[in-house]
Amino acid sequence: MNTEKKAYTLSILVEDVPGVLSQVARLFSRKGYNIESICAGSTTQPGVTRISVVTIGDEKMITQLAMQLSKLLLVISVDILTGEDSVQRELVLIKVNAADKDARDEIIQIVNVFRASILDMAKDTLTIAVLGTADKTSAILNLLEDFGILESARTGMVALERGRNNIHDKNKLKEEY
Repeated sequence: MNTEKKAYTLSILVEDVPGVLSQVARLFSRKGYNIESICAGSTTQPGVTRISVVTIGDEKMITQLAMQLSKLLLVISVDILTGEDSVQRELVLIKVNAADKDARDEIIQIVNVFRASILDMAKDTLTIAVLGTADKTSAILNLLEDFGILESARTGMVALERGRNNIHDKNKLKEEY
């Protein structure tokens, strides 16, 4: 097993009931694992929610964590995703200071290079939406720091496995409950 620490995304299908997100987060806390990013939302299946959690660890730790998550009653399926075997994106909203026309023009150029979008333009601010990988969002944030980032909001990483494989292939058997 690989002992190199890196970012892993755990894609977790759960029953859509109150408190399930809290149960998942508590498991991380009890085991002493840090959650770098967490995102939850409904799926196309009624009553099923997908939770995407990014955490840093080695292969053994992540495998153990996935097994422990799968033991929770409300968890339907757990999939370990890495950057190579999945498509991962996060949405970042950034409100940046645009004090004058030159600053605004320069920010618009940066936005265009990153294929981001301007959502709101005020006299002295621009609100930008960036959809992309962690590297892309970090890069644009670094460039916009020079103008003064007034605030930002991040959704957390969402991910799907590449190709025909999917999380439903890893559903727990009913006998496991």
